[in-house]
Amino acid sequence: MSRALPKYNKRRVGFIGGAAAVALTGAVIAGTALAGESSGDGGAANARTLAGPGTVSCPDVAPELPAIPASAQAEVERTLGDLDKQIAEADKRLVDTVGQGGPDFVQNAILGPLEDKRFAAINRIATAIGRTAERPSGLDALAPCSLAAGGSAEQDGAGSGDGASAPPVQETAAPPAEDTGQGGNTGPGAISCPDVAPELPAIPASAQAEVERTLADLDKQIAEADKRLVDTVGQGGPNFVQNAILGPLEDKRFAAINRIATAIGRTADRPSGLDSLAACTLTK
Repeated sequence: MSRALPKYNKRRVGFIGGAAAVALTGAVIAGTALAGESSGDGGAANARTLAGPGTVSCPDVAPELPAIPASAQAEVERTLGDLDKQIAEADKRLVDTVGQGGPDFVQNAILGPLEDKRFAAINRIATAIGRTAERPSGLDALAPCSLAAGGSAEQDGAGSGDGASAPPVQETAAPPAEDTGQGGNTGPGAISCPDVAPELPAIPASAQAEVERTLADLDKQIAEADKRLVDTVGQGGPNFVQNAILGPLEDKRFAAINRIATAIGRTADRPSGLDSLAACTLTK
């Protein structure tokens, strides 16, 4: 038996750009940028990425879902709530990082990680439904989001012209992060992740190619995270490594591991418990 879901609006929890958002978040501190910028006189290194915070616009997932089995109702509703929360957090980050980063800052630091989180959440919804009904397909297309009016992903100068669309960036230096073991990126270190391959059951021949390809993707994700550790040494606030590197990596691994489980499950028992292999740690 199934029942209709309550309407979840993709903008239900959004933050509105402009003065109200600035009042909510306070002054933006330039030193917390994910990508460092020069304090010199102008030039490409001083490029501003947002004329104003704008808002994140994402496809609404709930209307695209089939009938929800009663056994999956609670998990689906909870995950739809998580999707709204992810958009709200991305909107807040847009406000907090006005004027920071390089030309691709918004895509790389906000929209890209948000897509990975949404992909993982949407896969959890599909998995919950698929336990007692047909697993819905095509939902992955709902993961990408875009930046709505108010901001620009490639803006050469903030606040140029007569308008006052962007709040001023406070140019005072941020205080150094305390060395608490969870501070900014104080040294490259290395990413350590559980090995997925030894935990897999026998792979059906029909799934072999897809599983091997996805295992290679997992290795590539770790290599990219290691490179980001090196590229961002000295950047970020107290939770930079967790929020900008380990968190997005976990979301990517969760999605990849779910693809492996789905490939196996098409012609054999879908393996369970693999999600616990998604999280990684930082080793010094």
